[in-house]
Amino acid sequence: MSAPRVHLLPLVPEALLALAVVVSAGWTLHVFLDVGYLPQPFVFDTNDTFMDWFNTAYWANNRGIYDVWRSIYPPLSFVFLDATSLPGCYLQSSFYARDCDWLARSTIYAFYVIDVVLAWICFRRLDRRTAPMRTVAIALGLPMLFTLERGNLILVAFAFFMIAHGPVTASKPWRWFAAAVTINFKPYLVLPMFAHALKRDWRTLEMAGLATIALYLVTLALVGSGTPMELASNTANWVVFQGGQVWNEVNYSTSYAPLLMFRTLDIPLLQFVPSRLIETIEFLVPIVIRAGQLLALAALAAAWLQPKALPAHRIAAILLGAYLVTQSPGGYTQLFLIFLVLMEKWKGAGPITAIVCAYLLCLVGDWPLATVLDVTGTSWLGERTVTASFGLTAGHFIRPGLIVIMVGALSLDSIARVVHAHRSEQPSLGLVPA
Repeated sequence: MSAPRVHLLPLVPEALLALAVVVSAGWTLHVFLDVGYLPQPFVFDTNDTFMDWFNTAYWANNRGIYDVWRSIYPPLSFVFLDATSLPGCYLQSSFYARDCDWLARSTIYAFYVIDVVLAWICFRRLDRRTAPMRTVAIALGLPMLFTLERGNLILVAFAFFMIAHGPVTASKPWRWFAAAVTINFKPYLVLPMFAHALKRDWRTLEMAGLATIALYLVTLALVGSGTPMELASNTANWVVFQGGQVWNEVNYSTSYAPLLMFRTLDIPLLQFVPSRLIETIEFLVPIVIRAGQLLALAALAAAWLQPKALPAHRIAAILLGAYLVTQSPGGYTQLFLIFLVLMEKWKGAGPITAIVCAYLLCLVGDWPLATVLDVTGTSWLGERTVTASFGLTAGHFIRPGLIVIMVGALSLDSIARVVHAHRSEQPSLGLVPA
């Protein structure tokens, strides 16, 4: 009678972590119903819900995508949004379109459901016992809910990401196509694909690369703009623009790097936190970032020597995690990393540590440390005027640290696995599958 209990013991921590995610989501819902807006780390512009989607869709239905709006999105985003919107709703502002375009709103909700279903399929095929908990973490976790509230195209890209990197299908052409879609939606998602290079899976890398180029050329022809030169120029302009948006970057970040720009803020920071804390941050943050990068680099070098020792999703997680430790393309990008980490088995100190960090990153809400600003405006979700309070929170310091720990734990475990494999097999330095 004792054997089943031992078998179920590893499920208890995950069940408790998943329950914590559900409770945190319920608490956030309670706060929303009470005050009329979503608390931090959700965006402090309470009237901006879904506007990542509708601001982009506005330009998909009007001229000036790359020369007026200076978009950094490849053309696929605009082809997709043009096909899933009602053109008559975009004759005025993007805010008017949000209330008018039922098709676009339905598409947002539909892809949320699709993402949850695909996550369930992936986790169930990997381990039926842990699938419910991990699906709950994805469905009700902060990265997914933040993405949903923003209406970001990550909702669409994530579905194809799971097809490309998860056990949704065994069809290689479909996986190549899905990888091409993810990269054309979010170019930084090319990084996880380099796992196939370290695995010596050259055919997958080549075919996915060709599919990516082909899809880009087709959508470029359909849009009529979005050339590599336009994208490069607009990206340079975007980097300068983001330099003036430090608070937005710090609010929900994957990296400690935005904290280093605190000194450039107009906000009198010393009124809210001690100067010694700021000095400590400025001293420790570069060390933490470099340590995470070095561990990831060592693990990737080890993976190159012993490509059989590590699964592709582990290498993909380290590649993407190293990028997110270095800089933050937005807190919702954690969704991709968390999915890759939750494909790990609850076995060994490194994977268990990473999985726990993934669950903690899914907790919804934050712990305020000091109020910096109060913003009065209309809450689109609450349908009323609200005064939203935002400021420094514990999450600003904890979440980037959890990602560093996650990447470090997987990297150290990977190095250990490679060392173990090296004892029984010589390293493979050739250009053919090991």
